[in-house]
Amino acid sequence: MDYVKDLNELVDLVIKEGASDLHIGEGRPPIIRISGQLIPLTKHATFDTATMEKILDGLIPSSKKEIFKKRRGIDFAYMHQEERFRSHAFFQQGKMCLAMRSIAKKIRTLSELNIPLNLEDFARRQSGFFLVVGPTGHGKSTTLASLVEIINIERLEHVITIEDPIEYLFSPKKSIIDQRETGDDTPDFHEGLKDAFREDLDVIMIGELRDPETMSAAVTAAETGHLVFSTLHTNSASSTIDRIIDSFSSFQQNQIRLQLASSLSGIFSQRLIPRIQGGLIPAFELLINNNAIANLIRDKRTHEIDTVIETSSKEGMIDMNRCLVDLVRRGEISIENAYLYSNNQKTLEKML
Repeated sequence: MDYVKDLNELVDLVIKEGASDLHIGEGRPPIIRISGQLIPLTKHATFDTATMEKILDGLIPSSKKEIFKKRRGIDFAYMHQEERFRSHAFFQQGKMCLAMRSIAKKIRTLSELNIPLNLEDFARRQSGFFLVVGPTGHGKSTTLASLVEIINIERLEHVITIEDPIEYLFSPKKSIIDQRETGDDTPDFHEGLKDAFREDLDVIMIGELRDPETMSAAVTAAETGHLVFSTLHTNSASSTIDRIIDSFSSFQQNQIRLQLASSLSGIFSQRLIPRIQGGLIPAFELLINNNAIANLIRDKRTHEIDTVIETSSKEGMIDMNRCLVDLVRRGEISIENAYLYSNNQKTLEKML
């Protein structure tokens, strides 16, 4: 039996059905995700140990097989008929599993993503630190790719991306775009970022801020006149700032607080919410670092940031609850889902 062919038939189904994800694992049938909902393919045979071993041996790049054995988990990209999938092989309770996420070939514009067009302003800056945050699977990489593509179309810049794995593939237009994958092109995010300072960069996109060293280097890059984009798995703009600061030891926190106050340009927090008519639609929050926000960061008053966002819509800031209310009133999402995705349900209740 051709085990990779069997997997590719499932991948073909993912593409045909417009699914976002494919999950396979020992002892269970495959499962796909469509519009946020998991759908078991119960008519397909379950995967046994030998099958999973053959599939993973055929998929995981040879350069990463030893890492997978040692770490029991590995990220990699998989190509099938010009379709690209971000993949993660891992163990759970000693059993092998694989999660694959479809990555669109076309880099969509902000308007196609239903994302506010004023995010273009952050792509047109010469320097600064801009973060896209939210849970896994809620479109952070897609939004970042759209911003980088704006630079690619409009400006003569040297753009470096450091990703694990590389997701969207850019075709250089006005910009030089060098995409580096951790494990193959650079040992890790931190080393790749250190190298970037010797590569005459203008713009850098870091797939994820995973450790204090990478966070510190990213903030320093923004302070020294570079434009820096990255992501974090956080629930809101204010919690993102707290997460970064709390990642450092107590004697380093004041320094990173001052650096953030001066270098941060903005934070965009997004969620993909099931639409009443089917599919998904984004809800979002946008923090723009103005004098008020910078002072709150310096003065250790990040708990007041949410209030500033709520009252600063005239400056372009977007409050998540206000966005949810707008989607409910437009008939895009249910009230139940608005409550489910709100970070402050009491305030949402008053607004509805």
